[in-house]
Amino acid sequence: MSASLSASEITRLQSALRRLLGSPELTVNPAPRAGMSVELAVKGEVIGTVHRDDEDGDVSYAVNMVVLEEDLPRA
Repeated sequence: MSASLSASEITRLQSALRRLLGSPELTVNPAPRAGMSVELAVKGEVIGTVHRDDEDGDVSYAVNMVVLEEDLPRA
């Protein structure tokens, strides 16, 4: 299901996510080790992962973002 992303693909994905999410400080970082997903970060802090799916020849990317409760503003 998930395949590794090429350097070109990471650059293109980063540009698209920066535009879509309105965050020029967002980066898509290569997988830290083979077989792992690429990381999504803002200002160097990893906030999630990006998974590539090329099922049936249609390529799509799924972003899994984590927000810790401790990072939420006080109620």
